[in-house]
Amino acid sequence: MNPIQRSLIARFPALGSRDYVLFLAGQFVSVVGTWMQATALPYLAYRISGRPFDLGLIGFASTLPTLLFALPAGVLVERMDKRRAVILLQAVMSVQAFGLAFLAFTGQIQIWQILLLAFIYGSAIAVEVTARQAMLIELVGKEALPSAIALQTTVFNLGRVIGPLCAAWLISAFGNEGSVFLANGVSYIFVIIGLFVARTRFREEKAPEPSQGMRSEFREGLQYIRSNAIVMSAILMSALLGFFGIPLIQQVPAIARDILQPVLTSETLIAARTSNLYTAQGIGAVTAALMMAYFSAANKTSTLLWGQALFILPVIALGLTTDSSLAFILLIFIGWGTVTQLISMNTMIQVRVPNELRGRVFSIYFWGLQGVAPFGSILIGWVAQTWQVQTAVLVGGVACLLGVAAVRLVVTPRKSD
Repeated sequence: MNPIQRSLIARFPALGSRDYVLFLAGQFVSVVGTWMQATALPYLAYRISGRPFDLGLIGFASTLPTLLFALPAGVLVERMDKRRAVILLQAVMSVQAFGLAFLAFTGQIQIWQILLLAFIYGSAIAVEVTARQAMLIELVGKEALPSAIALQTTVFNLGRVIGPLCAAWLISAFGNEGSVFLANGVSYIFVIIGLFVARTRFREEKAPEPSQGMRSEFREGLQYIRSNAIVMSAILMSALLGFFGIPLIQQVPAIARDILQPVLTSETLIAARTSNLYTAQGIGAVTAALMMAYFSAANKTSTLLWGQALFILPVIALGLTTDSSLAFILLIFIGWGTVTQLISMNTMIQVRVPNELRGRVFSIYFWGLQGVAPFGSILIGWVAQTWQVQTAVLVGGVACLLGVAAVRLVVTPRKSD
């Protein structure tokens, strides 16, 4: 091992695990495809119908399964081989992308089909995210876990920058969103191959124990959360972000088309503007992820506060502007704040929770983040449709501000990170 490699592993300990690196390489290709589809799908839906409410419906369909399945998934995942579960669910998501590609290429795609396939994707992700997060410690061990979380988030957000650019290029080159969905379907194959080769060397084999039943095991996870103020506050804040914050990003196509649109425009320019706004968010997200990976030992309570401030204030400003350049800058800060919050909350939870409770507690955190999002998507979509997109953004930003302030005042952790 040369000095550069030693220095890199010293700063990013998770890279010392060959199995994690294999997984991360495949995951990178996969998330580029995921963000390509995440850019093209709402663009396609809004082009078809022109209704902001439909963007909310797509968000509802893709996150409703988290509300339904994330909590039982936490118990089920602890009884599974997590690596095999991730492989299976990545395959399901690949098939979903190929289905979208077929419908788009044949010109048959309609809003109801988009909603159905979004629900299938959401059902797979509701279980896959919990299994994947619980698998990380089996790939790298507990000491390198904060580094693994931050690096995985870095890769995810690099995809957030590259994906929209690739999506805009494919739509421009082929004139059909089906090319984006096809590329995404192929991208899942890479993470599947990486996981087939990787091994969970840090997996702890537990002696078989008589099952207490899913309800009792789930209740045990809830009792742990109630006893830990830091974990409890992180989950409540994730619910605020999931209900009011993340659904705002679903309105980016409407912002690009209706709010920031100049007098002379075309579908090509609108697609490019939409892609640029997603890219701006991705730039901020990648910057945050790299900073969190580099400073993985930083106090997560402090970084969470910075993330909340630099998410909420730019969101409120975005609801007051019609300038494209300013919106681009604000979305950089919004991306930075979003990811800083997510990594801080994720790490605060995972480093504290015992191995035997990790799946259950993380599923509750994920449910708080995504399980409430269907209703947030519908609310934000309805406000945008009934009044204005800018009004919806402003309402969401103010609600996040008030909610975070309330949680910090009422649920005070007994000790710092």
